[in-house]
Amino acid sequence: MPAAPINFFNRPSHRTETEAVYGEGFLRFTYESPLGALPLHALVKRAAFSSWYGRRMDSPASRAKIAPFLATYGVDISEFADAPDSFRTFNEFFYRKLKPQARPITPGEDVITLPADGRHLVLPDIAHCADFFIKGTRFNLAALLRDVTLAERFAHGSMLISRLCPVDYHRFHFPCTGTPGAPRLINGPLYSVSPIALRRRASIHWENKREVTLLRTQNLGDVLLLEVGATCVGSIVQTYTQGAAVEKGAEKGYFRFGGSCFITIFEPGKIQFSDDLIENSRAGREVYARMGDVAAHALG
Repeated sequence: MPAAPINFFNRPSHRTETEAVYGEGFLRFTYESPLGALPLHALVKRAAFSSWYGRRMDSPASRAKIAPFLATYGVDISEFADAPDSFRTFNEFFYRKLKPQARPITPGEDVITLPADGRHLVLPDIAHCADFFIKGTRFNLAALLRDVTLAERFAHGSMLISRLCPVDYHRFHFPCTGTPGAPRLINGPLYSVSPIALRRRASIHWENKREVTLLRTQNLGDVLLLEVGATCVGSIVQTYTQGAAVEKGAEKGYFRFGGSCFITIFEPGKIQFSDDLIENSRAGREVYARMGDVAAHALG
């Protein structure tokens, strides 16, 4: 039986496309083959494996991987803040900065923007999601947050899941203006966050290592911001100042090498997601869009 492709709606091109998956053969063997279960649990999901791979991407020899990567995936180098030949390692290239004009922030006090480049999925009411990647699977908010009181408060809230592929810009930003607190680390394994893995294990989001930050806002109440690690993510690096007010679109931090995920959770009744995000998510299809694009509008 042929492997199911990963289709997504491309917002800039207004077309449904098929994702070119970085390391697809390895991912499909590890998560779809019975033989892949052994290396998955013995090695791949463990932090030591990702740390080892991250160190490889920090070595001077990894610089040789940059040019082939650019050629294979068609990354737009005109957006880079620094020239491609200025990066000393693959990881420096991976968490590169972009020119400010490359990611304009959509204006408007009622506009909430996407926090990262990537493929986005929304749950307008978390408690009513009964088919999270696998039929009959509900999103386990209490397990994700490791805080029963917070989970009860946001049980009927709205969730935006932004999946970053290795080809994407890997810095993440604040989706609205507010004052962020300190990030809280929740340790866990490092499974892949690709749909290839999620179709077999929908619980990955609330199992993987993650950090939770509470952002206090004037009009949206409290917003939860989570960085979720994944296989080969060397580390999550926070660059913001705790307790200092931030503007919408300000940088929060970046992921080192690997695919990863950023989750944004809003209080119930505070926002309305954009129509394309809702329609495609209902069909089980992610929407590719860039940081700074519209994610939602504030209600009231």
